[in-house]
Amino acid sequence: QVQLVESGGGSVQAGGSLKLSCEASGDSNSRKCMGWFRQAPGKEREGVAAMLTGGDRIYYAESVKGRFTISEDNAKNTLYLQMTDLRPEDTAMYYCAAESSFFSSLRRCSAGTWYVPEFKYWGLGTQVTVSS
Repeated sequence: QVQLVESGGGSVQAGGSLKLSCEASGDSNSRKCMGWFRQAPGKEREGVAAMLTGGDRIYYAESVKGRFTISEDNAKNTLYLQMTDLRPEDTAMYYCAAESSFFSSLRRCSAGTWYVPEFKYWGLGTQVTVSS
């Protein structure tokens, strides 16, 4: 079982920055597909960014390319999402997600599947609110 705990959300003005963290526990696999998703009220959950930890696969939604950066600290089992130039349309609940096994991670972290909200493990989310 993988437990995911997000933190770092908050309220900022447009143009501001936030850094989200997702601490993972319960799994020693260092090669996992992990991602960030977001869901605004009345909208479907959408993929924001994903990466294969310890590897070289990184994906971003077009709407956040150049503004958001996903990264990891393997020693801390923590995934990050650095968000800059925030816009009101970035307002949403942000969720961390993860696969567990190496092979399921390889399948999940591919160009055609990373953004599908079907990861095995999910955190409870952290709210990001951007005002204009």
